[in-house]
Amino acid sequence: MNGRSSFVVPAALAGERVDRAVALLTGWPRAAVQSLLDDGEILVDGDVVSKSHRLREGARVEILAEPAAGELPRADPDVAVGVRYADDDIVVVAKPAGLVVHPGAGHAGGTLVNGLLARFPEIAAVGDPQRPGIVHRLDRDTSGLLAVARSARAYDSLVEQLGAHTVDRRYAALVWGRLASPRGLIDAPIGRSEARRTRMAVREAGKPARTAYEVRAGYDTPVCSLLECRLETGRTHQIRVHLAAIKHPVVGDASYGGARETLPLDRPFLHATSLAFDHPATGERVEFREPLPSELQAVLDRLAANSS
Repeated sequence: MNGRSSFVVPAALAGERVDRAVALLTGWPRAAVQSLLDDGEILVDGDVVSKSHRLREGARVEILAEPAAGELPRADPDVAVGVRYADDDIVVVAKPAGLVVHPGAGHAGGTLVNGLLARFPEIAAVGDPQRPGIVHRLDRDTSGLLAVARSARAYDSLVEQLGAHTVDRRYAALVWGRLASPRGLIDAPIGRSEARRTRMAVREAGKPARTAYEVRAGYDTPVCSLLECRLETGRTHQIRVHLAAIKHPVVGDASYGGARETLPLDRPFLHATSLAFDHPATGERVEFREPLPSELQAVLDRLAANSS
C-alpha cells in the first residue's frame, strides 16, 4: 500500500487500535505509523485520531502520507544549530524560520535534526529514531525556542510534561485588526481541513485545542495587534488556525489568510519567545527567552514609526 490511499475497516480488524491495524495492512513499522498519526497524516472517517483509537467495522481510514524513508537521519555539520543551552539531558535551540525540524516527506535532509546529530550524536538513541530527541516542534516558517532531549530520561520527562500541559510555551504573534478584548482564551477543537487536507481547521470532531492570548501592542497603519500567545495544547498549526478562526489571522501567513499587500512579509509573524519546564534531572523550573529575529523586529519598528 502506498501513501495517499484509503481502506475500509474489515470485520477482522474491528476493535483494533488504528496504529496496529495500519501497520498490519501496510507493513510499515508501528513507530512510523504512530508518527504519521501524531502528524495528522492518518484520518478515520475524515478526522484526526490518537494512536490508541479503536476502529469500527466499516470505518474509512485515509493515509495522506508515507513514513519517512527507512534510512535513519544522518549528521550534517552544514546545518547551523543555534544552541541557547545544553547539559547532559537537554538542549535548547533557537530555530530560524525556513528550517524544517526533522526529516519527512519532501525533506529528506537539511533539517534541524541533521544539524543536531552533528553536534550531539548521542541523541540518535533518544526517542523516535526518525526524529531523535524531538519532543515538540515548530512549523517550518515559525522561529524561536525548541527543547530537545539528549537522554532517555529527559525524553520521557518532557513528553510527560507536555502531556500534562505543564510546559509553558509562549509566542509573539502579529495579527490583523484590533481584538475586542485585551486578553482571552480560544477553546476550539482542531482537525484536518475537509476542503484542503494539507491544512488544519477548527472542527467539532477535531482534537481539543486551547490558546490563551494577551494584547501587547496596537498599531494604526495598517491596523494590527501584537499578541503574546500561550499554548495550553499543542496541535498542528494551532495558533495560526485559532487566530484565523477569530478573524485575526497572523500577518504574513499565506495558508490562513494573513498575507496582504499592505504589510508584505514572506513568513508568518510567529516566534516562540519563551519556554519553561521542569528540568528532567533536577526538577528545577528552568526558563528560556529568545528575542525577535531581525526581520520581525524591523516590521514592528516600521509599524511603530507609522503609528507615532
